[in-house]
Amino acid sequence: MGHDDILAWTKAERLSLAAFLEDLDAHEWDAASLCDGWTVRDVAAHLTLSTRTTLFVAIKGAIRARGDFNRMVADLARERAARFQPRELIAQLRETAGSARRAPGASPLDPLVDALVHGQDMARPLGRTRELPAGPVVAALDHVVASRFYGGRELLRTTRLIATDAGWSAGEGPREVRGPAADLLLLATGRRAALEDLRSTQ
Repeated sequence: MGHDDILAWTKAERLSLAAFLEDLDAHEWDAASLCDGWTVRDVAAHLTLSTRTTLFVAIKGAIRARGDFNRMVADLARERAARFQPRELIAQLRETAGSARRAPGASPLDPLVDALVHGQDMARPLGRTRELPAGPVVAALDHVVASRFYGGRELLRTTRLIATDAGWSAGEGPREVRGPAADLLLLATGRRAALEDLRSTQ
């Protein structure tokens, strides 16, 4: 897996998300997502920011949020959601789908993780299904469980994750959680709602 592969996967997922968002009605745009306190519109706005957040914007946002990273991210997303109409957010997502630009401090794989996970954050509460490609999901899982940022390391100290649709596993017992790689990705990034679709054994 090289840098070009990651960019191609990220572009494809962003374009797929733009098509998904085009199919939503006004009620769905304002529905709650899997991200606590975020609407689908907020998540869509956040996805347009990964190629547009400069170091200056990040520093200014961090100061306003008093150093709280999660608050800063939420504030930026909600401000953008209020500023632009759905059709404009969709256009912005398409315009930069293939861009290699990313937020300060982000690795090349972080935008891919963002697109894969946030797509599910929007789709699942709406009862919509978004199939995720196996290769990108496994690459995202490897990145997430190795990163300090997502919290996957803490989960893996007590839990072994085993994909039932890919040759992938990680973590230590005694607890085992089995399921599709896409569901494991949600769990590893803190979406506990994913547990409803996973099998857990002690």
